[in-house]
Amino acid sequence: MATVEQSNAIPRGTETILVVEDEELARGLVVEILTKQGYYILNAPDAEAALKMSEDFEGDIDLLLTDVIMPRMNGKQLYRQMAISYPTLKVLYMSGYTDNLIAPYGILESGTHFLQKPFTVKGLAEKVRSVLDS
Repeated sequence: MATVEQSNAIPRGTETILVVEDEELARGLVVEILTKQGYYILNAPDAEAALKMSEDFEGDIDLLLTDVIMPRMNGKQLYRQMAISYPTLKVLYMSGYTDNLIAPYGILESGTHFLQKPFTVKGLAEKVRSVLDS
C-alpha cells in the first residue's frame, strides 16, 4: 500500500522536452517546474526558434510541449513540421483559451493530449509523465 507521501509525489523524468510558449512568464514557470522534476529542457519563445533548436539539437527530443495559439505558426503546425525529423515525437498542447477559440486549430480531436491553463505544478508534471508514458 502506498503511503500518503508516495501517492502525492510529483512525477519525475529524465527525457528531453522542447517547451514552446510565447508568453515569457508562463514559459519560465513551465521550464522551472520541469527542470526541477529532472527533465532536460529546450526553451523556445516561438515556433521558428523551436524549429531551429530542433535542427541544431544532437539528441532525441521526446516531447514537444507547446502553446496552441502563437504568432506566425500555431502549435499543431509546429508539431507537424517537427514530426518529419522526429517521427517518435510526442506532443502535449496547452492553452489558456476556451474550447471554442482553439477548436479551429484541430487540437481538441479525440486522442490529442491537451492541458488547460492555468494548471498546477502537480497537474503539469502528471500530464507530462502521462504523455511520455503513453
